[in-house]
Amino acid sequence: EVAASLKKTCAKLGINYIFKASFDKANRTSGKSFRGPGLIEGLTVLARVREKFELPVLTDVHTEEQTGNAAEVVDILQIPAFLCRQTDILQAAGSTGKIVNIKKGQFLAPGDMKKAAEKVRATGNPNIWLTERGTTFGYHDLVVDYRGLVIMRESGYPVIYDATHSVQQPGGGEQSGGQPRFIRALARAAVAVGIDGLFIETHPNPKAAKSDAATQLPLHEIGNFLEEIARLHAVIPQY
Repeated sequence: EVAASLKKTCAKLGINYIFKASFDKANRTSGKSFRGPGLIEGLTVLARVREKFELPVLTDVHTEEQTGNAAEVVDILQIPAFLCRQTDILQAAGSTGKIVNIKKGQFLAPGDMKKAAEKVRATGNPNIWLTERGTTFGYHDLVVDYRGLVIMRESGYPVIYDATHSVQQPGGGEQSGGQPRFIRALARAAVAVGIDGLFIETHPNPKAAKSDAATQLPLHEIGNFLEEIARLHAVIPQY
């Protein structure tokens, strides 16, 4: 449903759309939380989305072993923020030749992401993206330092802004909370600073989402949101 809806919306606005979903959420707050359908079933679904809607597909991997399986199905491999310093998984992802999107750890300075990228590049793969998703600010809160977008872009790699994970309130209960009312404002600010892509989580009914329910935009709001973002992007000088 999400793929069908957003393909039409993005085509209308002239936005390149990449479908993202996880076959496993291995870093949930609680061991009781829903993790996903698993590797085999999840990749089967992603392959079906890719073929049916003719869309590039991105998914995250959590172990070196998963990179090979996922690379057979998806176009982009994502390294979760908590794993962004793990040399073995970075190099395994790089060795597939796929684009590798590295999410910046909530605990890292933006300049340190260049070192993570160099681990992937050492495999001979220059296809690397860096994603900002907020920085730990005390307990159960994140802030976005927009200087980080500039610093990561200076490394020479495309920079993506994760508008929904940046408003997370990690932990603090059985699952992470969030402040979705800030999503639009923070995304506009990121576009104004200068980014190469925008990461957004959406769901037809966020309250019923099995993962990250507190930080998703309703699917019916995405069209107006992206139209606003596209208008802003059009007037910002691109570097």
